[in-house]
Amino acid sequence: MPDRAPQPVDRELPSEEARDLISLVRDIAQREIVPRAAEEEDAGRFPRETFRLLSASGLLGLPYDSAYGGGDQPYEVYLQVLEELAAARLTVGLGVSVHTLACHALAHYGTKEQQVEHLPTMLGGGLLGAYCLSEASSGSDAASLRTKAVRDGDHWAITGTKAWITHGGIADFYTVMARTGEEGPRGITAFLVPGDAAGLTGAAPEKKMGMKGSPTAQVHFDGVRVPDERRIGEEGQGFAIALSALDSGRLGIAACAIGLAQAALDEALAYATDRRQFGRPISDFEGLRFLLADMATQIEAGRALYLAAARLRDAGRPFAKQAAMAKLHCTDTAMKVTTDAVQVLGGYGYTADFPVERYMREAKALQIVEGTNQIQRMVIARHLAGPESR
Repeated sequence: MPDRAPQPVDRELPSEEARDLISLVRDIAQREIVPRAAEEEDAGRFPRETFRLLSASGLLGLPYDSAYGGGDQPYEVYLQVLEELAAARLTVGLGVSVHTLACHALAHYGTKEQQVEHLPTMLGGGLLGAYCLSEASSGSDAASLRTKAVRDGDHWAITGTKAWITHGGIADFYTVMARTGEEGPRGITAFLVPGDAAGLTGAAPEKKMGMKGSPTAQVHFDGVRVPDERRIGEEGQGFAIALSALDSGRLGIAACAIGLAQAALDEALAYATDRRQFGRPISDFEGLRFLLADMATQIEAGRALYLAAARLRDAGRPFAKQAAMAKLHCTDTAMKVTTDAVQVLGGYGYTADFPVERYMREAKALQIVEGTNQIQRMVIARHLAGPESR
């Protein structure tokens, strides 16, 4: 059964421009994304043409400076666009979030010359980005990464393997964190690496529980030569750049999680209204009504939490704690709501005839990516009580 078009959410938006933007996104979602979502996910097909359309529509650079092809949109608006896209298909919403994450380093830490040269095509030229921090032996402990970049005249030679890379093997550019100095976070530097660089190869995509249309793969760097002009920030600044990107990226994951949860609730509510048992719709039964009420409440709470964090970011205030809270709460909510949606549909919910079983499988990934929810609890606790004593 094809996915259901997302139901309009009553949004509080800061401008008429933002309302027009959401209308555009809903139109694209209904025409281009939803009708093919189930079939393409089942087949494991990545919707590259959809991303080209989003780029041409100005939707891949929304939170960045319009001088470089961005949309000048506050995070409060950008995240609600992500939510709409994720409600239509998580592969698309998450893909836009990852692309935005991959552009963060250059947009915030690059030189003026670097930004003028690269950002316009990254933001609106049909390109697709990937973010390379994790490795097989350094997931949550990202500061222990082993991929090395060795200086060779006015170039760097990058050698190593990155793991769990969304868009790995198909991206047009990679923001890569590599070790250029001492062990630990102070020895890491950021680089912008072209996707067609000699010595860069993507492994076969991982066979995942969900999000089969979104390729996740290892990326191998075999002496990949990158000119120093593609080093982002100072030598040794890479880990700070990576953490800065992740604070914003976690808000993207939170918004995607709420979009997925909203899609699951819409499907459950439609089914409960149509399905009749004992002579009346099952939505008449108090136990199920309370379940739906709890689902809706948690979604609204998650939406309010990620938007509050976004408004702090837009105001230039610290938001790392709130970003971790939003990522934690919203992705846990997505897991709970999608599981409950399967329960509402009963046996049908456990079949591929309805999308809620796919939503449940997809929700699990969101509790893991861009910092597991256990890491989010560590981040929150550190803000509350300070670092642990050793």
